[in-house]
Amino acid sequence: MTTLPLTHPTHYWHRLDDGRVQCDLCPRFCRLREGQRGLCYVRGRQNNEVVLYSYGRSSGFCIDPIEKKPLNHFYPGSSVLSFGTAGCNLACKFCQNWDMSKSRHMDTLADRASPGDLAATAKRMNCQSVAFTYNDPVIFLEYAVDTAQACREQGIKSVAVSAGFINEAPRERFFSNIDAANIDLKAFSEEFYYELCGGHLHNVLETLQYIKQETDVWLEITTLLIPGRNDSDSELDAMTGWIRDRLGTDVPLHFTAFHPDWKMRDIGPTPHSTLIRARQIAIANGLHYVYTGNVHDRDGSSTWCPGCKHLVIERDWYELGEWHLDGAGRCENCGTGIAGHFAARPGDWGARRVPVRISADHL
Repeated sequence: MTTLPLTHPTHYWHRLDDGRVQCDLCPRFCRLREGQRGLCYVRGRQNNEVVLYSYGRSSGFCIDPIEKKPLNHFYPGSSVLSFGTAGCNLACKFCQNWDMSKSRHMDTLADRASPGDLAATAKRMNCQSVAFTYNDPVIFLEYAVDTAQACREQGIKSVAVSAGFINEAPRERFFSNIDAANIDLKAFSEEFYYELCGGHLHNVLETLQYIKQETDVWLEITTLLIPGRNDSDSELDAMTGWIRDRLGTDVPLHFTAFHPDWKMRDIGPTPHSTLIRARQIAIANGLHYVYTGNVHDRDGSSTWCPGCKHLVIERDWYELGEWHLDGAGRCENCGTGIAGHFAARPGDWGARRVPVRISADHL
């Protein structure tokens, strides 16, 4: 087991004339004096530099179905070694993983693993990929990039689950090492991003366009629908029209159900009918692959051929059922190609969630 330092050097910062240092990783541009940390909590100033405090540290490692990320068009049925750290560079009041993303205690990071350890474990456990998830990997960029590079040497894919709130230079470095990404498009209004997330919509839209137009990263999008906040017909129409026009009709879009959590416990869960309505709006706007999540909905979870409208991949939660793709990823009924990355045969991991302990040591 590799010995890991307590801090790790970072990229993307510079010194200011007033004695502070500025972190240039994300659009927050945190300006720090000695001993201060950025809003993300895991990047801070030490010895006149910005360092990463969570390199090699995790709140835990777990093997998940790839569909849980959610990625429905990236080797369906395969298993993915998943992990996150602590902190986040957004401040979403509705965060569903707040116990990790809002953590300000390094003792939540009880497990550790070097990039090489992670790649070796994924290979030994027959995982198709490793996922940086649970909290946003942008904030632990150096750890994620080193892990992705170690995984590529082992033939393991890398998956990023992110809100896409990142600046141009680090964005290029990060996504050049990623094979698939699910970007959380939280809403389609600047007001929502500013008031409920402490961020800005345009930065996320830039990331989405960059991934789709300038990389080979497989892209899917998730929007958590919050009753009365981002689920109006007009906003859903504008958002799905933008996706169609700027990203194309083949980018899968997942509408997922909100449940009361963190600082928004006064709003009820998303009705199933809202997810169905959102899916209908997206399909009417020409999007080919639109899914419902966090609810039991076989039709909304399954993949349908955009050509003949026949079922090509049946899903029941994270379990695959009928499979009607040929070995080249085409609809068996009409021959239409289905966008994505598919093996000749689907994986059989199912809905299992298996915790993995890579290191027995506690930090």
